Amino acid sequence: MSIKYELIIYWSDGDQSFVVEVPELAGCMADGETYEQAVANVQLVIEEWIETARELGRPVPEPRGRLMYA
Repeated sequence: MSIKYELIIYWSDGDQSFVVEVPELAGCMADGETYEQAVANVQLVIEEWIETARELGRPVPEPRGRLMYA
């Protein structure tokens, strides 16, 4: 699966890990000890998020690319 959703990646001192959020998919996030591990983990979580949404008959947002924040 090709992941085209925007990812927000940051270091969390409290968790001592990299955290990845997917703003277009409500509640979709993952973490990892390394940047690369966090990105790999979120790819799996995105796939599971989409699969679950489809099973429940919920809409899956199309990736919009770079989001703008105010």
